[in-house]
Amino acid sequence: MRRIPFLSHATSVWLRLRLNEVGPLLALICVSGLGYAFFALAHEVGEGSTEALDRKILLALRNPADLSDPIGPRWLEETMRDITGLGSVFTIVFLTASVAAYLALSGKRRVGLFVIGAVGGGELVSTVLKLFYHRPRPDLVPHGMDVFTASFPSGHAMMSAIAYLTLATLLARIDRYRRVKALVLALGVTMTLLVGISRIYLGVHWPSDVLAGWCIGAAWAALCWFVALQLQRSGGVEAPDPPPAR
Repeated sequence: MRRIPFLSHATSVWLRLRLNEVGPLLALICVSGLGYAFFALAHEVGEGSTEALDRKILLALRNPADLSDPIGPRWLEETMRDITGLGSVFTIVFLTASVAAYLALSGKRRVGLFVIGAVGGGELVSTVLKLFYHRPRPDLVPHGMDVFTASFPSGHAMMSAIAYLTLATLLARIDRYRRVKALVLALGVTMTLLVGISRIYLGVHWPSDVLAGWCIGAAWAALCWFVALQLQRSGGVEAPDPPPAR
């Protein structure tokens, strides 16, 4: 008999958080799974278990006769520098500010503030994690560009996951056409993957740094998605989905 009030309370919380709906439940599952993956990977990195694979991948992307020369034609290296810039602090800040300004001018000021909070909070988490783990940058191959912060997790991979996945999810919720939703989400995922791959190609991050950045960045984006769904239900932010069109 004592379990009934507890079960009743648990059911009430479950319904209040809308975990009986696909969106919020999927978001929490992503947060849990990706968060666990990050801390499991961080443990393996701390134990040195990823070192052999990290070294093997970095060396596979270099000319064996000259480790300062990444594999592929010269234009590929320049393209990778261009791509990695899409995950830089300036690019992420500029993009976030631009989207927030557009949303504010479109009458969705609270959504714009939420976007700023989501990306800004992610940048803070990235900084704290780098200071906590303080992993040195790879010294196995010459870097393809200058770097100034610690290596784990990759800030470019993490922030591109946060910014591009959050913005893609937001735009997908605004548009009513399913094909457009799918395209926007695919572009967000593609941008996130390309930025991370560019960091490995340029030799400025170990592959495990990038994988960890993707995990924690996607987990943060999923958490923001979950919070946005709750705020939309309570009226804290504007505009739930328009009805999907075929």
